[in-house]
Amino acid sequence: MQQTKKKNKLSMLFQKMSNKVTKITGSPIAFIVALSVVIIWAVTGPLFGYSDTWQLVINTGTTIITFLMVFIIQQSQNKDTVAIHLKLNELIASHERASNRLVDIEDLTDEELQRIKQFYITISELAEKENEVSSSHSLSEAKNLHKFKQQQKTGK
Repeated sequence: MQQTKKKNKLSMLFQKMSNKVTKITGSPIAFIVALSVVIIWAVTGPLFGYSDTWQLVINTGTTIITFLMVFIIQQSQNKDTVAIHLKLNELIASHERASNRLVDIEDLTDEELQRIKQFYITISELAEKENEVSSSHSLSEAKNLHKFKQQQKTGK
């Protein structure tokens, strides 16, 4: 129980920190600061005779920053991905003709995703045959709806 609380506190701390770092590093000011550091480093090259230490300073600094930023960016991307999935799930769940099979689709295996993709390819092919831009099908009823529409057109 206490270990879970510590884990949650650590997770919350990392999330807050990554949110702040992402906002700061994505700002124009951060870019200007980084550019200024590189310019200062380049200008000081002749002062240090373009020594190995001079080169090591920029290499070490950029490597450390890049290494740490990978984790920060991944945290932000994970959070954004979950938020997008939740929004899409809400849209799917709220539309009466949408297939609820697509809610939490991101948890399916690659094979299951390929099977569903094939359904959408079929829907696309059926819609293409109709030559109507506004034509739409749900995953479950694509073929039946297509047959029904064709029967309506021919009057059978």
